[in-house]
Amino acid sequence: MYARITGVGSFLPGQPVSNNDLIQRGVDTNDEWVVSRTGIKARHLADPGCTSSDLAFEASRRALAAAAIDAGEIDLIIVATSTPDFIFPSTACLLQSKLGNQGAMAFDVQAVCSGFVYALTIAEKFIRSGSHKKALVIGAEVFSRILDWEDRATCVLFGDGAGAVVLEASDKPGILASAAHADGSYNGILSVPGNICNGKVTGDPFLRMDGQSVFKFAVRVLSEIANECCAVAGVASSEVDWLVPHQANIRIIESTGKKLGLGMDKIIVTVDIHGNTSAASIPLALDVAVRDGRIQRGQKVLLEGVGGGFTWGAVLLEF
Repeated sequence: MYARITGVGSFLPGQPVSNNDLIQRGVDTNDEWVVSRTGIKARHLADPGCTSSDLAFEASRRALAAAAIDAGEIDLIIVATSTPDFIFPSTACLLQSKLGNQGAMAFDVQAVCSGFVYALTIAEKFIRSGSHKKALVIGAEVFSRILDWEDRATCVLFGDGAGAVVLEASDKPGILASAAHADGSYNGILSVPGNICNGKVTGDPFLRMDGQSVFKFAVRVLSEIANECCAVAGVASSEVDWLVPHQANIRIIESTGKKLGLGMDKIIVTVDIHGNTSAASIPLALDVAVRDGRIQRGQKVLLEGVGGGFTWGAVLLEF
């Protein structure tokens, strides 16, 4: 028993918001500064009433349509998110209700920007065990809700969106290998160090980041996890047709590609138009590349991400 991706979908809220649009909104930055350091030219920001489950619903509808299956056939729903609608119930259960599905196992995964890779890895284990047949795996975020718009070092980096895949049982290999790790001792370099206590916010409710430390850590572990994952599958990194990395920063993406010996012509990049959408970034980029025809059936595709925690992981699949 194997697990294969049979459908992909994504959704971005509203119209693109350019760097110059942010300046007009009062953010103290400039386009050249943002583009030269991050590669980001635009991002999408959800309206105040739009939630992660709303974005997940739209992405899921498209993934289900691509897989040609009904939501009622799904028996496992996993949502990777750091910006859930509520403390509880889970965003996965809220999504399940919106889809009209009843009875599927549904839960959230919180691994920040590695969340989708973690969720896909978990879903694959369920399917390969034989306990489940059709899974919906989603990354959905409204990161704009946790940004300090006075902190130009972070607020220009992130955007909102969702991406989804349908994963089905198959007698033909789909996911070839996965690898994931975490090291909580790095929790201080990227976090939202606040919580709700007695009806009030305690601590700092905004995203805080040590950019240089995150960059160094990300470049190191992304190349390591990619090689580890390929080794598990017995595949050389040079045999990978496409790398779909977490879309955080073009410099991190370029550095990782260089370490893996992969040219930019083999790397899917959407950070310029989406910004960093955390757990949504990998499935968003995957959907873009599938729909524009770059990623084809039978090709080897490597997904990888790194996020606060710190967490990191990779999945190698034959699409």
